[in-house]
Amino acid sequence: MNGLYDDNLESALERELDYKPGQAKGDLAKRFGHLVGAEVRTVGEAFSDFTKILGCSINALYKNMVTDIVGSTHLTVVDARFKRNPLWSLGLLNTMDFLLKNYPERDIAERIVSALIQSIGMDEAEIRAEAKLVMDYIEGKTVEDISNDITSAEGSSPIAAFSAEAKSDQFWMYSRFIGLGLVKVSEVVGVEQTADSAGQQIEKWMSAMDKPTYTAMADSDQWFRTKAKLDMMETLMKEIEIREKKRMADRLEEKAEMALKKAETEAKMQKELEEKEKERTESLQGA
Repeated sequence: MNGLYDDNLESALERELDYKPGQAKGDLAKRFGHLVGAEVRTVGEAFSDFTKILGCSINALYKNMVTDIVGSTHLTVVDARFKRNPLWSLGLLNTMDFLLKNYPERDIAERIVSALIQSIGMDEAEIRAEAKLVMDYIEGKTVEDISNDITSAEGSSPIAAFSAEAKSDQFWMYSRFIGLGLVKVSEVVGVEQTADSAGQQIEKWMSAMDKPTYTAMADSDQWFRTKAKLDMMETLMKEIEIREKKRMADRLEEKAEMALKKAETEAKMQKELEEKEKERTESLQGA
């Protein structure tokens, strides 16, 4: 028994020492083995490109968030398994539109999105066209319509094509913007926009494609937590703005009252001077 164990251990060690990247016998190595040694840009290089393309500073309140998105998106697209699809494009644009909707300078917010897309080597017009394709298709559709597309994976719709690709590829790669694209789809087709309702629907859709559900549901939960925080911040900012406008209105009203009182006082003094001048004139004439 010990001899057999020793032989197995020795064989295992030899296999480990003899391992060469991309030359294993598994399906993954057969499909992606040719990429061994390929140069891949680092996150630092991607962010450097993003900064150059943007050409301006980012508002301090948004800097960490944008930095995280640039880095995580870069890591997604350089994965050998990554394939862009219209759901991913919709998720990217919808996410950025929401996160930057209150950015102080609207032109810079648009430039941030453009710089992000260019920094990952993609064409913004193509991304927007793909997202529009999905939005145009799901307009007027029901949850059942989308579920049928995903389950059948048949037909020319962007949803069915997305599902067909996922089902046919054993190495199909889920990424965050796919999940957030599905969240947007759920919103348009009438799913209640709560973490529980949307999460449960996304779980059903992912299961219908025979794909793991945990990460997609986690991304959905994170989306609604982030959305709640940003909505609260927006409400607070509006309340602050309303209070500030009220204070400004009160100050203007106070200044107006002071100006009116000053004008009334000056008018009264002018009238008194005129009356005194009249009395003096009449007195001189009487003398």
